[in-house]
Amino acid sequence: MFLRKIGIDLGTANTLVFVPGKGVVINEPSVVAVSLYENKVLAVGNEAKEMLGRTPDSIVASQPLRDGAIADYRVTEAMLRYFIGKVSGRVRFFRPEVVLSVPAGITSTERRAVVDAAMKAGARVAYVVKEPILAAIGAGIPIHTAQGNMIINIGGGTSEIAIISLGGIVAAHSARVGGNRIDQAISDYIKRKYSLAIGERTAEEVKIKIGSAIAQVKEEYMDVRGRDLMGGLPKTVTLSSNEITEAIQDELREIINVIKQVLQETPPELAADVMDKGMVLSGGTSQLKHLDQLIAKTINVPCYLADEPALCVVKGTGIVLDHLDVYKRSMMLGK
Repeated sequence: MFLRKIGIDLGTANTLVFVPGKGVVINEPSVVAVSLYENKVLAVGNEAKEMLGRTPDSIVASQPLRDGAIADYRVTEAMLRYFIGKVSGRVRFFRPEVVLSVPAGITSTERRAVVDAAMKAGARVAYVVKEPILAAIGAGIPIHTAQGNMIINIGGGTSEIAIISLGGIVAAHSARVGGNRIDQAISDYIKRKYSLAIGERTAEEVKIKIGSAIAQVKEEYMDVRGRDLMGGLPKTVTLSSNEITEAIQDELREIINVIKQVLQETPPELAADVMDKGMVLSGGTSQLKHLDQLIAKTINVPCYLADEPALCVVKGTGIVLDHLDVYKRSMMLGK
């Protein structure tokens, strides 16, 4: 099997890999487990995530990307090598062309680090495309028209909000708030109110099962197990969905403030287009219950959730791979 092209959505929480003709072939957590004594990578992806919060002192399971940018270069390179190797097979006759997503607010140094890590991990050539553009392409937004389109991409580490017209970003802001910060807020709330310590995975489970951006009339409940901070023994508490809504208000407010900021910087003609067509929500965290309603109500502009929001960015890399020549000229920064 000769893979010539691979698209990678390098996310803070999850990494997704797209192969033309096959679609999304990998969707695994961006987690790497490293042995401190031997200084070698033990596990990547699903296997490494299983180890989070459960490792002995000699093993560290961590996320090498922080807020969409590389926090640990060597570990990111190992992670990319693992994902590229997984789709290309052990014997590679061709080094593939790779398209990677990067945050809109990335610095040139951070961008260079992503390109270098991909090249060292086995890419023949690496192109980086800004995440809001890929999310918009993957969500089916006609980005090359002379009209304003607004994309709100909320991932694990960052929320990227952009107005796109004629294939380029007119106004954009990124907030270092996403699924991970929301999980942390849930964890902190439970610690404060119930003196109960819970892990990252439990907080994420609570968010997915009963989390809601708007308080519900008919509440949902969930039992959560953790460690009692007073006695140190295991304890179970019952949480309601409205408690979680209360716990995550600050994070949601931060995202909404950035949306307002982008709209304030948008030229009037494009702002009028957004009023007509509405805003499009993408990214894994955009699936939080009733988030689209909260944004629409607060901003006073219609807000729609894209189809398969968690896959928009990686589907965008697939479309870019199919039309590399067109996109190379218009928006990509490569090596």
